[in-house]
Amino acid sequence: MLDLDLDLGLDAAALTARLVDIPSVSGSEKPLADAVETALRDLPWLRVDRHGNNVVARTDLGRDERVILAGHIDTVPIADNVPSRLDADGVLWGCGTSDMKSGVAVQLRVAATVPRPNRDLTFVFYDNEEVEAARNGLGHLAAAHPDWLAGDFAVLLEPSDGQVEGGCQGTLRVLLRMAGQRAHSARGWTGSNAIHAAAPVLARLAAYEARRPVIDGLEYREGLNAVRVEAGVAGNVIPDECVVTVNYRYAPDRGEDEAVAHVREVFADCGVAEFTVDDHSPGALPGLSHPAARAFIEAVGGEPRPKYGWTDVSRFSALGVPAVNYGPGDPNLAHKRDERVATGTVLRCEERLRAWLSAPPAG
Repeated sequence: MLDLDLDLGLDAAALTARLVDIPSVSGSEKPLADAVETALRDLPWLRVDRHGNNVVARTDLGRDERVILAGHIDTVPIADNVPSRLDADGVLWGCGTSDMKSGVAVQLRVAATVPRPNRDLTFVFYDNEEVEAARNGLGHLAAAHPDWLAGDFAVLLEPSDGQVEGGCQGTLRVLLRMAGQRAHSARGWTGSNAIHAAAPVLARLAAYEARRPVIDGLEYREGLNAVRVEAGVAGNVIPDECVVTVNYRYAPDRGEDEAVAHVREVFADCGVAEFTVDDHSPGALPGLSHPAARAFIEAVGGEPRPKYGWTDVSRFSALGVPAVNYGPGDPNLAHKRDERVATGTVLRCEERLRAWLSAPPAG
């Protein structure tokens, strides 16, 4: 029988192992959500609420500032890497170790060991981050209980290798449909090959020079890439349709409409028969000039870096809450069969967050 007990007296590294050993692939987070809720309800200084498989716990001490610590509890599908395994070098292996059960463990440890923080705290544990945006638990919370997510500053404990990563890129996926005319391949001249018609699109992508704007001192690197080509009817048929799927990763100084307009402009003269926006999530500005962000960076140390992917800091930004990414996992190991995390990094993250939230107010 699966052991669902979460001992918050364990350090964050040992607690990470316990979290990994409770499988929580997207869509099956209920056992872990139950365990998180049960553990938090044992802490009398927290108010605990739940919406679906999303758990929110808050202090209410009347502090001048409220900070949100947020993390998703789901993982990508398990790849023969559960239960967890700790090696002699202090490296913990297993699904979710990096993305992002080590970050969730740090959240739980702060909740358990900082009963009177210098800022009021909100802890958010949410489901379905690793799948399509419509299922995202943080989005559901924002729609159903926006007051639960009210705050002055948020830290998303996504893997960032123990460094502050500001903002996030926007991500836009479009489908470019090229039209042709079907014919027998033995008499190809009687038709029009839609795959060949995609050549200008592919050439434009190969020659594309991406922007590298600097925002709040951070250099973001954009990218425009084909990620899928779909075409073909049979081995003896000239195809009458070819669809090129293009992903645009854009810096957060561009809005959604501007991003779509830019991609349309890039392919305006490439013979595209149909342009369809398939998926779109906006970016988030770094917000590093916010006083809470400056105080956080000073407390945890290091040089801030840009986030080269999309994360839920975008959702906090849309709610008017400045947010950064800061977690112990290595983003380069996320989703891999050999996913792992150095336990020393987890313990340092726990220590730094506890110190930041326990220090007496300046002056």
